[in-house]
Amino acid sequence: MDRNSPIPVTEKEYIRELAKKQLEYAHLPIMAERQRLWILHNRLQGERPMVVMEEGSFVQHILPPMRCKHPLAAGMEHHLSQNIATHETIDDDKIVPGFFPVNYAIGTDFLGLKQQKTRADTGQGFHIDPLFETLEEGLPLLAPSHYIYHKERTENYEKAAADVLGDILPVVRKNAFNHWFFIPTIHIVNMMGMENMYLAIMTEPDKFHILMRKVTDDLIRSLRWQEEHNFLVLNNGNDYMGSGSYCFSDELPGPDYSGKVLSRHTWGHINSQESIGISPKQFVEFIYPYYEELAREFGLVYYGCCEPVHTLWDKCLHQLPNLRKISISAWCDEEMMGERLCASRVIYSRKPSPNFIGIKPEFDEDAFTDHITKTAAAVKGKCKAEFIFRDIYDLRGNTAKTRRAVEITRSIAQSMY
Repeated sequence: MDRNSPIPVTEKEYIRELAKKQLEYAHLPIMAERQRLWILHNRLQGERPMVVMEEGSFVQHILPPMRCKHPLAAGMEHHLSQNIATHETIDDDKIVPGFFPVNYAIGTDFLGLKQQKTRADTGQGFHIDPLFETLEEGLPLLAPSHYIYHKERTENYEKAAADVLGDILPVVRKNAFNHWFFIPTIHIVNMMGMENMYLAIMTEPDKFHILMRKVTDDLIRSLRWQEEHNFLVLNNGNDYMGSGSYCFSDELPGPDYSGKVLSRHTWGHINSQESIGISPKQFVEFIYPYYEELAREFGLVYYGCCEPVHTLWDKCLHQLPNLRKISISAWCDEEMMGERLCASRVIYSRKPSPNFIGIKPEFDEDAFTDHITKTAAAVKGKCKAEFIFRDIYDLRGNTAKTRRAVEITRSIAQSMY
């Protein structure tokens, strides 16, 4: 079915039913209470750690069968159904939104190159096909990126959403392009592969600095381009940012905001999972200075994803500008980071191991409780914290594990402050 064809009446009616159910959940008293808790939490005055389970990696296990065939209708159905199913199945501290988002459709040929990946037949996983192996070969290939706004695609989806459900849920422009874009090392790995990146640091150190300079300058240029064209939007409400967290804040956009959104009025997310194979000394020399520049571009910053940060905290990350949250992954020294964040203005964003939920059909509550209690012991009385469950790819037929894991975590979290 063509995107430009009319959406069938039966599909419109079904989407409207979903929109009404989402609005009903959005107006529940618990949602207003969660918003209050999130604002306090992100202000470092939280009453308890917040608990989030990111469902995108296993959403197919909790969604009902999709009914819409029209491409635009199917997109609306999936989004609404995911919000509804997440609340009904998991009931974590995410807030069911009282709006329908339409993201600016933005694309780029980053640094003038087209990334090449070979994907597995199963659709799970991929291999990066390096565009060059050495920087002597690669640097001459680089050119300033072209940032492209797909105006027709954005406006067509916005119009369709407004026509179908706009009298139920306000249709709101959002910017998801920046969620995972400001990560220099992933752009480098996508260009040359991880092994080649490591070799370049060792064998072409001066050229690697030139590459990091080019990447960082281009990322900052993308922000200026978005500002110029008014593609940046405030993300201090029910907005995703960082690796799984939410942005509710009364500290942003800040006192200098006059109606035009600049990057410094927004949350930003940066991480460097791809550099875990280099030493802290190399990170300080080759990576951190450029990340510091990027962090200065935003009002508040979430740093990290799956990489362990404890080896870098004392070396450099403790001085990252505007840092408000740092990811404490399953590979991180929890106790050390609990001590380091004591009385700081940085939230301990814990990523519990996904193995308790995603490996077996059974849920070992005792082992899971011990795992969460270990985090509580590392944090208690020392710093503000949140629990972000990510990278759960299969529920093994037991969707009830998700709600039970949230209940246990929330119960332990109540005593952590």
